[in-house]
Amino acid sequence: MLKLRLIPTLLWKDYGLVKGVAFDSWRRVGTVLPAIKVYTARDVDELILLDITATKEAREPDYASLSEFAAECTVPLTVGGGVANVKTIRRLLAAGADKVAINTAAYVDPALISAAADQFGSQCVVVAIDARRVDGTHRCYARCGSQRTDRVAGEWAAEVAARGAGEVLVTSVERDGTMAGYDLDLIRTVADAVDIPVIASGGAGNYSDMLDAITVGGASAVAAASIFHFTQCTPAEAKLFLSSKGVPVRSANVARVGGT
Repeated sequence: MLKLRLIPTLLWKDYGLVKGVAFDSWRRVGTVLPAIKVYTARDVDELILLDITATKEAREPDYASLSEFAAECTVPLTVGGGVANVKTIRRLLAAGADKVAINTAAYVDPALISAAADQFGSQCVVVAIDARRVDGTHRCYARCGSQRTDRVAGEWAAEVAARGAGEVLVTSVERDGTMAGYDLDLIRTVADAVDIPVIASGGAGNYSDMLDAITVGGASAVAAASIFHFTQCTPAEAKLFLSSKGVPVRSANVARVGGT
């Protein structure tokens, strides 16, 4: 069985980090570089850094800042926001990203997924699916959750996997920032539709929520933000809890957590 990955998510807006509820009501929670240094020292497996305004502002990513961030990041770094074409992806990888998350551009031109996978390898390509429940169906949204598409989450997940995506980051827009638990139906729908890793995002409020995303939802990894920003929960304690429940985790130090 593959080991679970625990992945903090950093939402980058202007000059700092923010966190909101349902992709709205943003409030400042710190700055990027210190957060990266703290998380990489705390036994996380990867980091996700998303520029939440780049696409709406129709601008390219800030490659210079990303290069600075990547230089301090000692775990795999997934970067998203402002991804428009293969050239953008190439520049992000050159700036130090290990993987690139694609959302809006994939709906506009699904062939971008295949082109990116062909040129850089599927392992570099993460397709982000932001979904809301509409009339009982999980509908996909673009442009940071503000623009409804004609895609249904499970069907779109199957398509992006067939086109060469290496993994899917699936986020419930309604659950985002609520700490009320992941949308397990959404996660399970996506996980059942693909044979690539699924990262669950949106709603983690405690360690049991993470366990449910894995055991009930079928996720291969869990991403979270608010639980680490606004509670006393830590990535190390999350791994200790999951390990105690029989979930294999990527941590050489998990046996010692809580014992010092």
